[in-house]
Amino acid sequence: MIAPNAYGALADPTRREILHLLGSEEMSVSALAAHFPVTRPAVSQHLGVLREAGLVDNRKKGRTRYYKTRQEGLTELIDWLAYFDVFWDRKLNALERYLDKR
Repeated sequence: MIAPNAYGALADPTRREILHLLGSEEMSVSALAAHFPVTRPAVSQHLGVLREAGLVDNRKKGRTRYYKTRQEGLTELIDWLAYFDVFWDRKLNALERYLDKR
């Protein structure tokens, strides 16, 4: 089941960029923070929101936490959004047929 706060988590462009970066590799907060003009604690807060939404996981190694995308959370969102792809495809195809008749 999709976490109710997942959509709110994705509404922020910084969090979307964090997910994009984590899509290719596991990263520490410091490594992620190097990509943004915000403080490390601000990146940690963004990661906390993404974690609560079920979109990222973390593991601790020594004193460092490493984050990665949580495939299950993303798959649930993709599946939910796929419904709307089908919906809009049907609606747009119907509109196209209507316009072709004119």
